[in-house]
Amino acid sequence: MAGKPINPTLKMVLEFGPLVLFFIGYMRLRDEMLMIGGQEYKGFIVVTAAFIPLMILSSLALWRLTGHISKMQVGTLVIVVLFGGLSVWFNDERFFKMKPTILYVALGGALGLGLLKGRSYLKVMMEEIMPLQDAGWMILTRRLCMFFFALAVVNELVWRTQSTDTWVYFKTFGLSVAMFAFFMTQARVFQAYALPDDDVEET
Repeated sequence: MAGKPINPTLKMVLEFGPLVLFFIGYMRLRDEMLMIGGQEYKGFIVVTAAFIPLMILSSLALWRLTGHISKMQVGTLVIVVLFGGLSVWFNDERFFKMKPTILYVALGGALGLGLLKGRSYLKVMMEEIMPLQDAGWMILTRRLCMFFFALAVVNELVWRTQSTDTWVYFKTFGLSVAMFAFFMTQARVFQAYALPDDDVEET
């Protein structure tokens, strides 16, 4: 189920707006220490606390406008709320920094489990967006599975060895660019295994 179509610009704003606002908020508050409820918080924690409801609201807006929200979006939201909430509750930024690692391990693990069963769970999530032959889905799923695990490793290396500033840049821009670059490099798969127009119309 793909959901009702909405304006592409609005969809992009709802999907990426919270991340952009997180980056802007962090750049403004990164050197600040704020006293809230008798507890001192770094700017990073305050921005994380604001990011959680923004993600919830943007996801609800997408669901309300399209009548549909993907399992991947739901999973991402749950992990953001859980690990963002732990960072705020324990006043410890490490939980939120681990969030991409947990997300990509979960996604890679889910795809890997499907591959062990001879199935492409990626096809289940994205078939309406990218109609492909089954062989193409299996190739793409294997590659994306390995890519997710690689991103998890890179995120661990960045947050554990680099500054918070570097990690925020990496999360905001690096991960998004990496995902875009991955799908761009799969153009030959999309071309070689694209379904004929007749088959697309019948599905």
